[in-house]
Amino acid sequence: MKKLLLLLAMAIMVIGLVAGCGKSADNGGDKKSGTIGFSVSTLNNPFFVSMKEGVEAQAKALGLKVKIVDAQNDPAKQANDISDLIESGVSVLIINPVDSAAISTSVEAANAKNIPVITVDRSADKGKVVSHIASDNVKGGEMAAQLIVDKVGKGSKVAEIEGIPGASATRERGQGFHNVADKDLTVVAKQSADFDRTKGLNVATNILQANPDVQAIFAHNDEMALGAIQAAKSAGKTIFIVGFDGTADADKAVKDGTLAATIAQQPDQMGKIAIDTAQKVIKGEAVDAKIPVDLKVVTK
Repeated sequence: MKKLLLLLAMAIMVIGLVAGCGKSADNGGDKKSGTIGFSVSTLNNPFFVSMKEGVEAQAKALGLKVKIVDAQNDPAKQANDISDLIESGVSVLIINPVDSAAISTSVEAANAKNIPVITVDRSADKGKVVSHIASDNVKGGEMAAQLIVDKVGKGSKVAEIEGIPGASATRERGQGFHNVADKDLTVVAKQSADFDRTKGLNVATNILQANPDVQAIFAHNDEMALGAIQAAKSAGKTIFIVGFDGTADADKAVKDGTLAATIAQQPDQMGKIAIDTAQKVIKGEAVDAKIPVDLKVVTK
C-alpha cells in the first residue's frame, strides 16, 4: 500500500512538472521569436517589389523570420493568404491592402486572435491597427496638381487616371489632387486603371480620343503614368504627365523627358520601417499609431 501511494505521489509530481513546463513555453518565447507575416498587394509592380525587398533586407539584418505572400491584386486571395498566416501562428501581421474596405475583415480576424496588425502604404477602414506606415497621399496629390498649375498654367485642361477603387491611396491621392485642381485647373475626365500600366495605356488612349485638348494627366501611380506616356506617343501628342511613387522606370522616364514628374515615395524604407516596428511590437515596446514617410517631387 505504501509503495502504491509513493508511486501515485511521484506520478503527480511528474504531471505537475510537465504542466509547468508547458505553461512556461506558452507564456514565453513564441511572441518574442515568432514569425512575421507580410501580405503584399501585388508583386507585379516595381513599387511593391521594392517594398518587399526592404522587408526582406531588414528582417535578415535583425535576424527575424518573415513569411511573404502575394495577393496578386485580388482582395479574395489576400483574405485567404492572411487567414493562412493567422492559422500558422505568426506573431505580427504586416499588411499592404489591395482594398482598404475589403481588408477590414482580415484585420478583425487577426484582432480576434490577438495578433498585432501593421498596415503599409494603404490603410484598413476597420479593425485595430497598431501602426500605419505611409506617405501623406493627400499632400502628394496636392503637390501633383500644384506642379501642373505652375508648369502648364491655371485653368489648364487635365485628366486624372485613378488607382484601384476602394484603396485608401486612391481616395487620398484623388482628394489631394482635387483640393487644388478644382480651384485652379479644369478636370475634363477621370477614370480608374487599377494602378496597372496596360490599363493605364488603354484608359489614357480613350481619354485622349474623347478629349483631344487635354494638356496634362495626373496618374495615381507611375505604372499608369508610363502607360499614359505610350498613349500620348501613339496619339502624336505632347502631354504633361505626372505620376506617383518614384519607381526606377519612372525615374528613367523623367530623365528621358517623357515623364514630366513623379511624386516620389520610398517603398524600400516603408518595408524597413514596417519590420523595425514589428520588432518593437514583438518586444512589447510602444509604437507610433502613424509613421510618415517623406515625399518629394522628382523632375528633370
